[in-house]
Amino acid sequence: MKPRDIIKEKSSMWIFGYGSLVWKPDFAYKKSKVGYIKGYKRRFWHGDDFYRGDKEKPGRVVTLVEDQEACTWGVAYEVTDCQIEESLQYLNMREVVLGGYITQMVEFIPKEKGQGSLLALVYIATSNNPIYLGPASDKEIAAQIAICSGNTGHNIEYLIRLADFMRISCPEVEDEHLFSIEAALLNIFSDCGGIKLLDPKPILLGAT
Repeated sequence: MKPRDIIKEKSSMWIFGYGSLVWKPDFAYKKSKVGYIKGYKRRFWHGDDFYRGDKEKPGRVVTLVEDQEACTWGVAYEVTDCQIEESLQYLNMREVVLGGYITQMVEFIPKEKGQGSLLALVYIATSNNPIYLGPASDKEIAAQIAICSGNTGHNIEYLIRLADFMRISCPEVEDEHLFSIEAALLNIFSDCGGIKLLDPKPILLGAT
């Protein structure tokens, strides 16, 4: 189903982000809410040969994998009126054309108590995508992230900013997959002084 068909004649809609969109939406929106969706788990199983990697060394970014027992936390953005068309045009290039994602509609549940669920648009990369990388061990994923960078910056930045978001905005949530990969990455660089993240790229302390 195309976004244009979903939002036809609507004056507002919600877009759910669970990867780089949680800290870098780069489109105008009316309001945002932290919350989660059910039935999906976030995994670093998708390849990125533009933003956080290249053709020779594709980076690792997150996608959603169906799991009825799981939930994924992120941020939903409300876009209204002319923001709808502008945001969808931007995200179509960012997520679909360059990222290989498809769109789905999901039920978003805000973290803030007393608010009802919302219908939100989400971008998901499936195993049918040619740059889909699939499962790997935490150490293998971390090792790949450690050596990749693309047009937006280093793959390390992507991982660390996502982990930071979870700790700051969802401190009660234990994202084992995300934090295990972060721990494996930090272990890789522990002998050279660790990793210091500077905007827009991370600096590896002690590395030459």
